[in-house]
Amino acid sequence: TMEPGTHPPCAACGDDAHAACRACSYALCKACLDEDVAEGRAACARCGGEYAVSDPAHGKGIAVEEEEEAAVEDQLVAEGLRGRVTMANQLSDRQDVILVQQDVVSHARTLSSMSGVGSELNDESGKPIWKNRVDSWKEKKNEKKASVKKAAAKAQVPPVEEQIMEEKDLTDAYEPLSRIIPISKNKLTPYRAVIIMRLVVLGLFFHYRITNPVDSAFGLWLTSVICEIWFGFSWILDQFPKWCPVNRETYVDRLIARYGDGEDSGLAPVDFFVSTVDPLKEPPLITANTVLSILAVDYPVEKISCYVSDDGAAMLTFESLAETAEFARRWVPFCKKFSIEPRTPEFYFSQKIDYLKDKIHPSFVKERRAMKRDYEEFKVRINALVAKAQKTPEEGWVMQDGTPWPGNNSRDHPGMIQVFLGETGARDYDGNELPRLVYVSREKRPGYQHHKKAGAMNALVRVSAVLTNAPYILNLDCDHYVNNSKAVREAMCFMMDPSVGRDVCYVQFPQRFDGIDRSDRYANRNVVFFDVNMKGLDGIQGPVYVGTGCCFYRQALYGYGPPSLPALPKSSACSFCCCCCPKKKVEKTEKEMHRDSRREDLESAIFNLREIDNYDEYERSMLISQMSFEKSFGQSSVFIESTLMENGGVPESVDPSTLIKEAIHVISCGYEEKTEWGKELGWIYGSVTEDILTGFKMHCRGWRSIYCMPIRPAFKGSAPINLSDRLHQVLRWALGSVEIFFSRHCPLWYGYGGGRLRWLQRLSYINTIVYPFTSVPLVAYCCLPAICLLTGKFIIPILSNAATIWFLGLFTSIILTSVLELRWSGIGIEDWWRNEQFWVIGGVSAHLFAVFQGILKMVIGLDTNFTVTSKAAEDGDFAELYVFKWTTVLIPPTTILVLNLVGVVAGFSDALNSGYESWGPLFGKVFFAMWVIMHLYPFLKGLMGRQNRTPTIVILWSVLLASVFSLLWVKIDPFITGAETVATGACSSIDC
Repeated sequence: TMEPGTHPPCAACGDDAHAACRACSYALCKACLDEDVAEGRAACARCGGEYAVSDPAHGKGIAVEEEEEAAVEDQLVAEGLRGRVTMANQLSDRQDVILVQQDVVSHARTLSSMSGVGSELNDESGKPIWKNRVDSWKEKKNEKKASVKKAAAKAQVPPVEEQIMEEKDLTDAYEPLSRIIPISKNKLTPYRAVIIMRLVVLGLFFHYRITNPVDSAFGLWLTSVICEIWFGFSWILDQFPKWCPVNRETYVDRLIARYGDGEDSGLAPVDFFVSTVDPLKEPPLITANTVLSILAVDYPVEKISCYVSDDGAAMLTFESLAETAEFARRWVPFCKKFSIEPRTPEFYFSQKIDYLKDKIHPSFVKERRAMKRDYEEFKVRINALVAKAQKTPEEGWVMQDGTPWPGNNSRDHPGMIQVFLGETGARDYDGNELPRLVYVSREKRPGYQHHKKAGAMNALVRVSAVLTNAPYILNLDCDHYVNNSKAVREAMCFMMDPSVGRDVCYVQFPQRFDGIDRSDRYANRNVVFFDVNMKGLDGIQGPVYVGTGCCFYRQALYGYGPPSLPALPKSSACSFCCCCCPKKKVEKTEKEMHRDSRREDLESAIFNLREIDNYDEYERSMLISQMSFEKSFGQSSVFIESTLMENGGVPESVDPSTLIKEAIHVISCGYEEKTEWGKELGWIYGSVTEDILTGFKMHCRGWRSIYCMPIRPAFKGSAPINLSDRLHQVLRWALGSVEIFFSRHCPLWYGYGGGRLRWLQRLSYINTIVYPFTSVPLVAYCCLPAICLLTGKFIIPILSNAATIWFLGLFTSIILTSVLELRWSGIGIEDWWRNEQFWVIGGVSAHLFAVFQGILKMVIGLDTNFTVTSKAAEDGDFAELYVFKWTTVLIPPTTILVLNLVGVVAGFSDALNSGYESWGPLFGKVFFAMWVIMHLYPFLKGLMGRQNRTPTIVILWSVLLASVFSLLWVKIDPFITGAETVATGACSSIDC
């Protein structure tokens, strides 16, 4: 054994030895010894014996503890204390047992009896001598350990900083989960100043236009003035809701710190709704990718449920969902293991990026390759199902067990529910639980109103309330997938923040799209609306609901008002002169009292609902009947009881075995009869754009909404990129707005009773339902330049100096408003210009047809459909962009475009024949016509098909028609001039 103070050289490197073999004295330094230990050679390399370490602070793992104990025991044996050490060791081994088996008194008695042994060898203080020596040895050992740990402590966080970090985490848990980021005053103040300036200049401009008529073209002048006044009114409706734009920022880490993560997380459950109708128009593969992205979100699996509504009762949708559930068992653990984005396989495997970036797991490449192969096999199975479904058998579809498919008649079938995944369903291939996946097809029978998508969504509300009853609902279209796996957490940063979420009815995310052409020819991205208008609304009472990518508070869908309702005004009389008029007691009429009682019906229900918890089951059912909940919610005690639970969850009194039966009952076609569904509860009926109505009703009750724009887009979808499909999409939206305009929910006269809808918010809703009517003056205004060029007249008289200032001021304010809007919103000028172009294209086509179709439908009851004829698509990137489908919607913009091209050619031809004096008036007319042509140019390219094809056919036809018109004008112009001369003479004689 090495003696203290002796350090023989290391046998390997020659440095001072740290340890030597007991048997052969084979010495090694500390570095060589650590290397041997790391490689698994703890014994002597020469003879296999044990090492003796000269430094007692080192050696754990190579029998050093045994060596230390042996050294102590050797010293104690010489002093006759070996027996006491053994007894002390036994005592230390038995302490835990004594603490469990004996009480404190017997334990203390044992300790005192043991310490009394050998008391004759104690020091002056009565402490055993052997224990003093062991303590002194441990102190030396700890001092050497401290020198070794000193260097390592530099790389570690100091204890004080660790404490500070823990306190910071605790503080983060109680800090707000989001914050409002106001737009910089340097950007917003000039923007508001220019808006006011533009409003003043607009008033002066209208004063000039009205007081300076054009007698030679009075009809054209009057038409132009009426159109311009409407445009000014439309601009006010669109501009002022953008007065207070805001940005928002969320703190997902604070959400986790407050509510935790994993199985014991306090995060609220969320029910996802996905709606589909026809699997041949909405491919099952797209729906499957949406469902897979939902099942793989970064959220506790036991708190996620996905409900898929098949409103077409198609067996293809059912079978593809079964295949999706099986593939999810592989896909979900793969996504969570490697934290991939996006978590939809179609777009993940097709994205052209470096998929190895930030991936450090050795098996990632191998597992990714295997997963891609599995997904391709999954696509083949889905495609086989689609190919099989192209031709329906005469006897109808038959399921695998030989029974007929219940949905063979899509208009007459029972309700169907199938739970594929969930707590009791199949687990993933790693043995972990998967989110619940439920297939729902509501019952349909002839003679019932089913209300299309709105009715399907209300059926999902009731089914989910019976089965899972999550307090929050997030709905997606079947072609919108989860692009950001933390999107649900982003929404919960608002919903679960007590300082924000109490009055929030929904959190709306912007829509983003894949597969759009680079130039976004037809403004499919709708950037101006989602990045400008919605931010402006977020600063008032919240964004409008746009139909998808929205997280709802379930209680808000039940027609309740927010917990902190604003006080209702006691009287509407003299509300603007309360300072000057004495307060008088105004007696309400019977009609007003009835109106107020109806307005407070559903709001008072919240208070009564909270009191029901104190009753037993029988009294509760009786009270529910007495309070007329069944008249509002329907004949289902299970569903009504679920509405009492503000924090969600299935009622404990419900038998789980009866839930499916009850869920089938709440989706029966007659369940909504004589209830408030679609009127005050759920998605509101009465328009094809049920999203606008639903959000409007919530805002009228006093709720507010939130606009959430995470850095990585939360959801992405697909959009029609060819001209005809895009116009028909816009036609459906505009038709819904016209339907709302003619309904009782029109913002012009609905929702004034409670005073809870802010005025700027009301202006935005009025703009939402009025904008299609702008198409009528827009069509007339776009025809004016061609008429002026063809007739030689103009809508503006000869300009004076003051008039020139007003015109220049108006154009300057328009340009400045646009530039400053681009500045604070951050959108590009190309996106702004595409929006301006499509505003004209949609206005003179889809919006115009929507107005006439809406009038025919709402006034006469005649429903008109526009058919679309398709042509073959060309191959290549964005081939769908060049598909041309002729439809009647294309007639008005084509006519306007050709008419203006003809007018320009005719105008130049007439100027060449008339001489130099006619070029001055021609400039204003041509500028006006070129404004129309530039806005319609994307429409012109859409008519021609390919992106790089010059629209020469339309130009040649325009030149030909212009030439013919010029020749005819030359022939008939003398007769028109003579007729005007005769008329002027006759008028002069009459005056005389």
